[in-house]
Amino acid sequence: MRRSTVIVGALLLVGVSATAAYAVFTKTKTVPSNTFSTKADWVAPTSSAETIAKTAGGTPGFIKQGGTYFVYANVTDTGNPASGVSTVTANVSTITTGQTAASLSSGSFSVGGVSYNYRSASLTANNPLSAGSYTYSLTSTDVAGNSGTQSGFTVTVDNTAPTASDIQATNKAGGTAGQAEQGDKIIYPFSETIDPNSILSGWTGASTNVVVRLNDGGLLGDDTVTIYNSANSAQLPFGTVDLGSTGYTGSNVTFGATGAASTMVQSGSTITITLGHASGSTSSPLLNSTMTWSPSATATDPAGNACSTASATESGASDKEF
Repeated sequence: MRRSTVIVGALLLVGVSATAAYAVFTKTKTVPSNTFSTKADWVAPTSSAETIAKTAGGTPGFIKQGGTYFVYANVTDTGNPASGVSTVTANVSTITTGQTAASLSSGSFSVGGVSYNYRSASLTANNPLSAGSYTYSLTSTDVAGNSGTQSGFTVTVDNTAPTASDIQATNKAGGTAGQAEQGDKIIYPFSETIDPNSILSGWTGASTNVVVRLNDGGLLGDDTVTIYNSANSAQLPFGTVDLGSTGYTGSNVTFGATGAASTMVQSGSTITITLGHASGSTSSPLLNSTMTWSPSATATDPAGNACSTASATESGASDKEF
């Protein structure tokens, strides 16, 4: 009779003949490798925001014939992972002859309260260029070579200069009629909306502080009104309002230089100034009169057309202002 004994890792065979035989086994373990894969970038970059604006800044979306402008875009690339934006170009040949692929450079830009990460160099619109709406397109390419064109973007060409259309002054509720005092208003109506940035750099049209100067015309001249910045250091481009009479003040008076500030606010094509604290005494003229406003050419519309300097005469019956 034979016996066999199993030993882990080896087999020992024992027989009556005292002859032993060994068999050795080895264990092999196969471990699956961890593999990772990525999806290639097959998608072209796209622009989520774009505009054209005159190089002077301010309100975007408008230019004039012969005017200079920038093209702005906010371009991002997608993919898994994204390869990154390589080039962005604009076809603005409808506005500037030959500019079928104007290059945009990366950076940080803001216009009209919107941020952009690409902008062109300064370009010049054709002259002549008829007023109206013009289309342009953007082409964006990524590092992987994916390219896409987005079209149908528009800009308005406006070649008409704004004008002063009237001038008015109003008395505050409960105030003294005919005498300039805190709370009274001066109203500047234009023929179209004025770019607020051309009145005061960075201004959006929201209420902001200014200083009103009531200038004494002396014995022979008429008293006048001019508008200055909040520091009372630079005249704003409203030109000069001739009150048509003397007697509103016996000396130069400021409103808003100290104490309660004067303010200006834009609503459509009208800018309204509200008088602040007066630095001195004012009075009322003896006779009714009619105001005349001589505007400044520094004020422009959103396209950059300079305001006509032709004077505007107060509408309505002759009266005492304020």
